[in-house]
Amino acid sequence: MARTQGSHSDITGPRVRAAALRLFAQHGYAAVSMRQIAREVGVQVGALYNYTPDKQALLFSLLKGHMDDLLEEWQAEQRPDAPRARLEAFVRFHIRFNLARPEAIFISYMELRNLTPENFAVIEALRKRYEGALEEILRDGQAEGAFSVPDTRLASYALIAMLTGVNTWYRAGGRLSIAEVADIYWDMVRKAVSADDATGAPQPA
Repeated sequence: MARTQGSHSDITGPRVRAAALRLFAQHGYAAVSMRQIAREVGVQVGALYNYTPDKQALLFSLLKGHMDDLLEEWQAEQRPDAPRARLEAFVRFHIRFNLARPEAIFISYMELRNLTPENFAVIEALRKRYEGALEEILRDGQAEGAFSVPDTRLASYALIAMLTGVNTWYRAGGRLSIAEVADIYWDMVRKAVSADDATGAPQPA
């Protein structure tokens, strides 16, 4: 039997999520309707509700999926024992992960305000886990005398904001490659937290 227009049998979660992600990033969550998402996917609007109960649930799914991927990939990353080397791994991972997902990063920061309090609390807890991973590195470095930062929690917030800021200006095919950007940012981060740099002592190669 031929499929009728708007049949949901060929709709997949990834297609709906990809369409919502594009539209939320381009126009903002508040300006996008379920009808627009359905049009982007190529189905009637009623078919979307076989996948998601409403637009809020779709936004939450996108933000939670992004944070789950971030935490899972960081856990799988090879991490040295030495705090300085672990911090370098974090810097390079964060830049590489974020630059591969510009739309997800954009809505993860710009659309938090549009989550319900319950959904916001879930995403906030996941963000704190990731921030906590960086703060643990800074505390370990502080304990062994490799880092000098007045407040490890504040420093972790500042470093993540600095690293995530790459997404506001980086464009593929530009003057610098992702690897070159990571080299420069690691040099800046190292100098910002290093106890040796703070005292003017020479750095190891």
